[in-house]
Amino acid sequence: MITPIEIKKKAENKYLSYLRTIVEGKPFDPIVIVGNKNPSDDTITFEKELTELIKRSKEKLGYGYSIEYQKVKTKRHGEQDIPVSISFPTEHDFLKFIGREQDTINFRKDIEKGLSDFPILKDWIYKYPNKVLDNHEVWDDLLKVCKYFMETPKPQLYIRELPIRVHTKFIESHKGIIKELLEILIPEVINEDENRFERRFNLKYDEPIVRFRLLDKKIGRELFSGLEDMSIPISQFRQLDMPISIVYIVENKMNMLTFPNKDNSIVIWGHGFGVDIMKDVGWMKTKRIFYWGDLDAQGFQILSEIRTHFPHVESFLMDRETFDKFFEKDKGTETKVDKLLCLTQEEKAMFEYLKENNYRLEQEKIPIDYALERIP
Repeated sequence: MITPIEIKKKAENKYLSYLRTIVEGKPFDPIVIVGNKNPSDDTITFEKELTELIKRSKEKLGYGYSIEYQKVKTKRHGEQDIPVSISFPTEHDFLKFIGREQDTINFRKDIEKGLSDFPILKDWIYKYPNKVLDNHEVWDDLLKVCKYFMETPKPQLYIRELPIRVHTKFIESHKGIIKELLEILIPEVINEDENRFERRFNLKYDEPIVRFRLLDKKIGRELFSGLEDMSIPISQFRQLDMPISIVYIVENKMNMLTFPNKDNSIVIWGHGFGVDIMKDVGWMKTKRIFYWGDLDAQGFQILSEIRTHFPHVESFLMDRETFDKFFEKDKGTETKVDKLLCLTQEEKAMFEYLKENNYRLEQEKIPIDYALERIP
């Protein structure tokens, strides 16, 4: 025989379906709980189970589940009234039994507010009523954020600059739910290729910094008041307009700082895999680009990655001759990458050799005088 504990668990499992009927505006239908256990053959156990079932029913408590009986003649118990159906005839019975009366009041109020301002959210609320429940305490603030973005879909401000009367860290703390709502409300202005919240929704953010040196002092004097070593946000780096023809990218910061002067050239600190932030720098596509990385598997992985954005990149000081001359038997970091497509045949052979042996020759171990003679 089904127990009150099992009835409550089954009833709780029907709660979200019940909330969906509220979203649809449907009247309450009695909720039926299906039992999957026959009464015990043991008379004492049967009577104990039946007593417990009745004790927690609407008949005794004034709310909760109703029991429908059927008179059945059994071999062991004789003629008995056996429970054949458990149901909640009214909303009050159902909600009070599972302890969700206040949750439901809150849910009704929240969806009324949400759908009043944003009818388009109805399908989302129907699909995820639990998310409305979970966010009841902040629902009004979520709607404030939605209203602002509906009125100003491209703010171009930092999150904490937004003129929304919510806690300063509110949006940062609720990006997940806000993202879901805004993708329904303002799909036409979303930057779909961007995963970062700020870039996806046209906000400013603490951007990655590009550090570079002007290798042509004349350009520094004429365009940057004599400055040569600079660090600027990537968005500003994309907008630079300099009379240069060559861009050097080096993995090691010290090599960037000690790089020799070159006419019409700059050198960028690639900072390992951080070099990927330059993938959208359009003006670099028209420049000659040279890359100098560590002689290890990761160095060639970075080179290959750069070439996916700038196919014309040329490597230097990453050859077997340089490696054999200065290798000190250092070990690198193992990699599971099997194939790098954006490498020349010579570079692929070097990558396989380094990967197979887990060797590394770091840039800083190549003497500066040797490097100076071989910089293109």
